[in-house]
Amino acid sequence: MSTVPYPPQRQLSVGEVLDLTFRIYRATFVKCLSFATCGVIAGQLASIYALVKGRSLAQTQGWAGMAGMIAAMQDRAFDALYIVGLVLTLIFYAAVLFRQRAMITDGAVGGELAAALRRTPALVGLLILIGLACLASFVPALVTSGTLRVLLIVAALLVLCYGLVAISCATTVLLVEATGPVASLARSWQLTSGSFWRLSLIYTVALIILFALEIVIATVAGFLAGALAHGDLAMVTAFAEVIGIVLGALVTPFYGALALAILADLKVRKEGADLAQRISATA
Repeated sequence: MSTVPYPPQRQLSVGEVLDLTFRIYRATFVKCLSFATCGVIAGQLASIYALVKGRSLAQTQGWAGMAGMIAAMQDRAFDALYIVGLVLTLIFYAAVLFRQRAMITDGAVGGELAAALRRTPALVGLLILIGLACLASFVPALVTSGTLRVLLIVAALLVLCYGLVAISCATTVLLVEATGPVASLARSWQLTSGSFWRLSLIYTVALIILFALEIVIATVAGFLAGALAHGDLAMVTAFAEVIGIVLGALVTPFYGALALAILADLKVRKEGADLAQRISATA
């Protein structure tokens, strides 16, 4: 039986949402690690291909990295692997979230990958809609010039910041409630309405925590790479890729836990899910 209080029986403070996130993370991390690792490796397929083709670590950083990326995008195999990797990453992330939700709600564990595959077309559709909306916000700036263009770019960035927070629950809604892309966006907008600053604070604190964790791990990894590689650039590059995969595998379940905690709290706030739960418990 799960010891995680999910869904919460009352509205949570910012600190309590983060605490619930960590409780979900601790309770589900081990059993979600395989999906998370596969998802991160899938996301690195294009990079691994580029390394196999002889691209060095120096060619992945700064202006050289940008030029190298542009050159790699002219390779059809690289493009195909990038797209396949992106889709596989979505699938494994969905599997992680399905397993986490099953574990904290005492549901049956198993079949998460199949469930994720069934939701893949909707996930891809949602991603395309979000991408198009982001591009559309900058269209007015692209057809103007001078001071007006600068003002429109600033306005687009502000709208984008608000919009991304407003639809931040769309992916979770799509998976948990099995809605379509458009319905998921609308549902997320409705749930997050009036919670922009609160959600922004939660996401900011979560990102700071993850950033601190990544700095610690990257520092230790850099020391080990320097000590073990003995100046071998190929080994340093391979070591960097491995550390990237490890970091991704560690944080992917955290993203899922945060998404589930935020969605549950928003549903309590907007729909009185706590009242319904108490009524059903006493019935």
